[in-house]
Amino acid sequence: MNFDTVHVLVVGDVMLDRYIAGSVGRISPEAPVPVLGVNKRWFAPGGAANVARNLVNLGAQATLVGLSGIDEAGDDLCRSLEQAGIEHRLISSGARSTTCKTRVLAQGQQLLRLDEERCMHPDADELDALRQAVFDTLPDCRAVILSDYGKGVLLENEQGESLCRAIIDEARRLGIAVLVDPKGTQWGRYAGAHCVTPNRQEFALACGRDEHVPLDRALRAELADRLRKRHAIERVLLTRGAKGMALFGPDAPPRYIRAAMREVADVSGAGDTVIATLGACIGSGLSWEESMDAANAAAGVAVGKMGTAPVSITELRQALRQGADNPKLYALPELLEKVEDWRRKNESIVFTNGCFDLLHPGHISLLRQSAAQGTHLVVGLNSDASVRRLKGPSRPVQNEQSRALLLSALHGVDAVVFFDEDTPLNLVTALRPDVLVKGSDYTVETVVGADVVLASGGRVYLADLVQGCSTTGIVRKIDASGGNSSSR
Repeated sequence: MNFDTVHVLVVGDVMLDRYIAGSVGRISPEAPVPVLGVNKRWFAPGGAANVARNLVNLGAQATLVGLSGIDEAGDDLCRSLEQAGIEHRLISSGARSTTCKTRVLAQGQQLLRLDEERCMHPDADELDALRQAVFDTLPDCRAVILSDYGKGVLLENEQGESLCRAIIDEARRLGIAVLVDPKGTQWGRYAGAHCVTPNRQEFALACGRDEHVPLDRALRAELADRLRKRHAIERVLLTRGAKGMALFGPDAPPRYIRAAMREVADVSGAGDTVIATLGACIGSGLSWEESMDAANAAAGVAVGKMGTAPVSITELRQALRQGADNPKLYALPELLEKVEDWRRKNESIVFTNGCFDLLHPGHISLLRQSAAQGTHLVVGLNSDASVRRLKGPSRPVQNEQSRALLLSALHGVDAVVFFDEDTPLNLVTALRPDVLVKGSDYTVETVVGADVVLASGGRVYLADLVQGCSTTGIVRKIDASGGNSSSR
């Protein structure tokens, strides 16, 4: 999977996401509210800009078109887009303010969100400038994403003119797929779109139903079919949160897939990740079914991150490889973000490592002792190539995916990450765990990475060994028995 040659146009409501993070240790004497001790502030592209950010992180080229105000938030948004490597053609207007969402976080949990916005359709001059920016860019694109947050860019003006309609008509003339992340009940402006991606609430609203009333599959399919035909939309991809996704199209029965989900840290921006991944996949020539699978995998990664964090192409590839069968197996970039999320909650990180080929009581004892040293246990696992160098050409007995799956099934293990080197020094240096664990056959001085951990204020724990337990010994017994199961 490679999106290097895919250029996607993103048009819609751009925003700035601001974050204020800290810790709460007391209640205010002035009112029954928590007092936040602020220790970090940052901002990132939001709304349609976050869709573009996701595309760039997947390796695609994205051009962003939208409206912003002439204000501090607009300046910060442009700066964040440039830092993220996103090409943009934002139309600055003194008649509007830049939409800004400020999230206040404590111990990794969201306390409050402050929204600053003015919802208004484009005036004649803004609409002309937006059209020009879109039509200049569109011929070079493989897909178009319309990110509608209901803030105005894609709404009809007082004369009934709609940027949304103009884009869809021109894209269809050029044979370019149009994907829409919808808002509200007026789906007529999306007529002609190749795919619309509502969540459960948006789907219920568009169908005129209560989102809290459950639907069986037959009724859901009937409602989706009505929406498609009423608004001349080819497909509806319904995102159902923890229940996965459902695709309703013209030439096939509904397709359901379960969610590919890890521990949920924050669902903010998950819809942006879904439509960005879908757009990149369709733009690269993948089928709708393949694109749906990729978008589902990407969403599973996204909800495991704090805030509107994009998904990288490396994370997506690994998520697709492992599917939903091993949610504890991480690529290092993704693991570093997960560790940062844990640390925001003041939770400690424990690290141990090994080959763990043919799990035995000694391994279980080591892992139990490790898990008892802190809040989250991360296990560094030698890759197959690393094991071969260390143990010889006949090892490992079980491949890396099998070994990782067995480790992940253990209650005390929170994350597994491969390393290809002979030692886990690079992992330890990157993770800087609070506690580093090895067996008591080591000394603190001989534990790889001990100096890194101690210099960072952490500690080293030497676990008690279980005598007579080793994978090498088990393999020798099997070889000596000639593979006879009665001798094992």
